[in-house]
Amino acid sequence: MKFLRSLSLTTVAILLSACGAVKTTDNVFPTSVNVCVESASETRFIVHWEDGHYSIENGESSEKFRTEFVSENLQKIKHVDQDRRFRIHTDDVAAFAGDDATAEALNWGPNQMDAPSLWSKNIQGEGVIIGVIDGMVDTTHPQLANSIALNTGEIPKNNIDDDNNGFVDDYKGIQVNSEPNDPVVNRHGTHVTGIIVADPNQGAIDGVAPKAKVLPAQFIANDGGGSIGDAIVALNYVASRGAKIINMSWGLDPCMDIPNLRSALNDLNNRGLLLVTASGNGDSSGVGINMDSTPAFPSAYNFSNQLNVAAATMSMSLIGFSNYGVKSVHVAAPGVGIYSTTPMNQIETMSGTSMAAPMVSGVAALLWGAIPSATAAQIKQAIMSSVTRPATPLRVSTGGVVNAYDALSQLKVITGQ
Repeated sequence: MKFLRSLSLTTVAILLSACGAVKTTDNVFPTSVNVCVESASETRFIVHWEDGHYSIENGESSEKFRTEFVSENLQKIKHVDQDRRFRIHTDDVAAFAGDDATAEALNWGPNQMDAPSLWSKNIQGEGVIIGVIDGMVDTTHPQLANSIALNTGEIPKNNIDDDNNGFVDDYKGIQVNSEPNDPVVNRHGTHVTGIIVADPNQGAIDGVAPKAKVLPAQFIANDGGGSIGDAIVALNYVASRGAKIINMSWGLDPCMDIPNLRSALNDLNNRGLLLVTASGNGDSSGVGINMDSTPAFPSAYNFSNQLNVAAATMSMSLIGFSNYGVKSVHVAAPGVGIYSTTPMNQIETMSGTSMAAPMVSGVAALLWGAIPSATAAQIKQAIMSSVTRPATPLRVSTGGVVNAYDALSQLKVITGQ
């Protein structure tokens, strides 16, 4: 009997070794090592559960959370990270003081990408939902009011989760952070949204895909900051609501390669969503960074269904602040002096890779609206294989700027349509 018991224990040990390390509180919730330790929360934690879902949990300290919550739920938990807060780069902002006579200059971005050639064929992104993971979106702006993906299972403003999806009153999207919005300063998300879907029949801005729908999922507060945990909640929300494209016009410090953010985005990638990221607006002095040698996240993850976007000028050159990289940045798109919608029925110009990314999200929506059976991989391939290359190739893997008309031609070849 003693021999049999010893054999059984040995067999168990071999099996555990074959399957990998034994799960412990320390390897499920490892101590942070050189991962932006100064930004790590001691009271807020991102939990990735074995069943695949994520939650944000609170605790008194990281050590107490590890020894109590993680220990008690060890077999159900896959990984835990301390939540981290970051701030997006503040873009230069200037109000629009012109009139409709300047519409061509106002909309130089879509024009440069030859989007009007598709609009004239009634290809305008109809039937496609784009998740905008960002700051506040003013859904009352006249150019956006008809472009929001509504949750028809929810009754607005009744303080009830009518569709039992875990979110109360998410009729026009969600706000994950709890701070009341100040539309005077929280303008980034509305600007990004207008670039994608602004209705040209209601104002001066031409959205790249004016008949697509945007699903706002806010996690960025008035100070331009947000938490990674809130971003993960927002990402999974838009996916659950049928978004085919996710626009991420924000980025983290190079040290913030957070395992649960990587896992969450990888899951969405594997589910066939197209992930569009802004490459980033350079270092503290405003000089673009080579992401091949100094990666920042989530833009540098380079998932199979990810498009990482640099910012180009009207003359088709990369702007000096734009991050670049011939391996880790895929395409360039207009991102300098971009006019778009901002809260309180205004139009303003901003510059940044934050503006270039939604240009590409809009083009992707045009392509998917035209060929709904296409996959995210095919959309990405079409966009990358059809760029307009200037005489001196840009420092991105394709060497050029996105072209909507040529991308659709390529997609037809790729899909056999």
